[in-house]
Amino acid sequence: MTRFSRTGRLWNAALAGMIAFAVIAQLMLLITGGADANSGILEPTLGLGGKLVRFFSYFTIQSNLLVMIDATLLALYPDRDNRWRRILRLDALTSIVVTGLVFTFVLAKIVHLTGLAYGITVCLHYISPVIAPLCWLLFGPRPRITWSVLALTFVWPVLWILYTFTHGAMTGWYPYPFLNPDKLGYPAAVANTMLVLIAAAILGLIFKALDHWLPANPSAESSVKRS
Repeated sequence: MTRFSRTGRLWNAALAGMIAFAVIAQLMLLITGGADANSGILEPTLGLGGKLVRFFSYFTIQSNLLVMIDATLLALYPDRDNRWRRILRLDALTSIVVTGLVFTFVLAKIVHLTGLAYGITVCLHYISPVIAPLCWLLFGPRPRITWSVLALTFVWPVLWILYTFTHGAMTGWYPYPFLNPDKLGYPAAVANTMLVLIAAAILGLIFKALDHWLPANPSAESSVKRS
């Protein structure tokens, strides 16, 4: 076995397991009437269906689920490679780092949690955004990021933005205050959203540069064609 297939698989398995635990714990909190670890808000009048829709509408949850899926695939099938696996990998990396940065510098000061909800938010907003890119830096696989992969990586974030504004216009609920046009107005909400998207694009370029400059992982194919 290669170094990646031994140690890297364990790292990815542990990362996937931590996220799965945090997501399941949060779902149990919602089912039993506990606080949402994304917002810290208790909503006793909202039905379970509404709580679940909101839960899975958070960028934090979707980005962590992408990391969990990607880490699981790397733990089980580290040497399999195709375009969609590469897009998933870069989507997971860029979105989880954005999640960590936005929560740390924008949302943490307005989200107040205790107990299990606090432990969940630490896993999803602090540990996962550090461990996921660190795992990639240590174990790869590299090289994998081409210009076409980088471009296609932004299909999901754009779709999430369109869904968020459409769902918000229909329900009056937005997952994050900095993109709520009912409070900020559409120009400010759209501008804030574009800033986050630009930050994600810069991160994607950084990951592509590192993918080119860093040594190839032992399990990476040396004949991967760059574009």
